[in-house]
Amino acid sequence: MKIAVFSDVHDNLVNLDKFLKWSNNNNIKELLCCGDVTTVQTLEIVSKKFSGNIHLVIGNVDMFTEKEIANLSNVKCYGKVGRALIGGRQIGMCHEPFLIEKVLEIGKCDVVFFGHTHKPWIEEKQGVSTVNPGTLGGVFQKATFSVFETTKGKLDLKILNTL
Repeated sequence: MKIAVFSDVHDNLVNLDKFLKWSNNNNIKELLCCGDVTTVQTLEIVSKKFSGNIHLVIGNVDMFTEKEIANLSNVKCYGKVGRALIGGRQIGMCHEPFLIEKVLEIGKCDVVFFGHTHKPWIEEKQGVSTVNPGTLGGVFQKATFSVFETTKGKLDLKILNTL
């Protein structure tokens, strides 16, 4: 199963629309958002334009509460940290890198995705790959996201303006 992982949209609707079109046209089954979508209206766009499951953790500049997005039926919000079984893999998620330890306390993960720094990054922590897909909003860096193939454990970084 292919999932697309994104973070730090910061209400960049042009980049978000391009990402969602790419995801819908490339057999992406589920989305994982590592926070900083920013507004409830932007999250509503994601929910409306992508029909699959959307896994979300809240970032430090998100201006909505879990209660405010409870009506988005395809969005599962985990609060600040979460762990989900997706495509047979235990996937951890958080926004800020200092929360990775809290994710690992929840239970064993095959991979942990995080955001906040806007910098695409892969690192090993406690024998687990920790991955930052970068910033979909293109803030301080090129706009990027990741694609994770759960059956093979394959991870790809995509640069949005090259698609």
